[in-house]
Amino acid sequence: MAGMEGIMEENGETELVGMGLRVSVSPAQTAFYIFLVLLGILGNATVVGVIGESVCTDPSGGRNSDIIIINMALSNLLVSVLRNTLLVISDLGLELYSSKEWCQVLMGVWVWLRSVNVWSTLFLSAFHLQTLRRVAPPIANLHGPRGPPKSLLLGLGLIWLVNFIYSIPAHMFSTSGNANSTETLMLVSSTTRPLLGCVWNFPTSYSGLAYATTSMVIHETIPIILMAFTNLGSLYTLYAHSRMRSSVQDAPVIKRVPAERRAAKVILALIMLFIASWGTSIISVNYFNYSRGSSAEFLLVIARFANIIFIAMSPVVLTIGHRRLRSVIKSLLSH
Repeated sequence: MAGMEGIMEENGETELVGMGLRVSVSPAQTAFYIFLVLLGILGNATVVGVIGESVCTDPSGGRNSDIIIINMALSNLLVSVLRNTLLVISDLGLELYSSKEWCQVLMGVWVWLRSVNVWSTLFLSAFHLQTLRRVAPPIANLHGPRGPPKSLLLGLGLIWLVNFIYSIPAHMFSTSGNANSTETLMLVSSTTRPLLGCVWNFPTSYSGLAYATTSMVIHETIPIILMAFTNLGSLYTLYAHSRMRSSVQDAPVIKRVPAERRAAKVILALIMLFIASWGTSIISVNYFNYSRGSSAEFLLVIARFANIIFIAMSPVVLTIGHRRLRSVIKSLLSH
């Protein structure tokens, strides 16, 4: 999440309202946040490295689901390295400030990566539902797979491209602030506080609120709703397949039901974790945007931790359900 800057107009002049709502946190909270950031970096780097090596060494180009998992873990890793590590440095008391030009670059990158993170998670859920509903093996499997399908690579490419376009306002409407400024508006897909002095600089407070509201509906709420529906669809499809097993033993999809059920449990756990973390962030940040009640500061602390929970814990969930990851972790621990 990134602090968004509101603009007020006084006597025909445009003036920054500010940038730095400083929410006080205890040393224990800071230590726990640092632990989550480190867990996210190490965990997602392990996922990218282990599964990436498996995909690169597989003559067939690797399983499609592995490629999607690498894409999701890569977005998690980049968010942790390029955003969350800087937040840790700020928590430790080191105040750094950037120029306007660097702030425009950084704000665009932060929003871009967080946006990719959302849609990559939805893509994983939708892909698994499509896999379960397939009534026959893919044609490529019948003639020897030669790599990931073009449709998969195109879908992943579109996620990065479309969300890059979405992040353009973060580049256009951002600037550098100072230590005495205060936030007036926030966006879930960037942060609950400014970093390196970077703030949002919309022409009016109404345009900033319009962008935040549009983003909440199209970019944050809709993906979560779609994730919920795709997972319900996956569970229903597995239930239907299980009922058919006794009567249609040789159907290609039916034979995969036990394996797909295990995969569905892992993906369902990931999506539930994502919905819980992002849902908490959406509720907390929009309470700040529209209410500013007495609970605003407490909810911003909750949003901050909820925002990092998915990045930190998703590698743990994947390790439990992914055979290759599990064997590598066990091997490392045994040595």
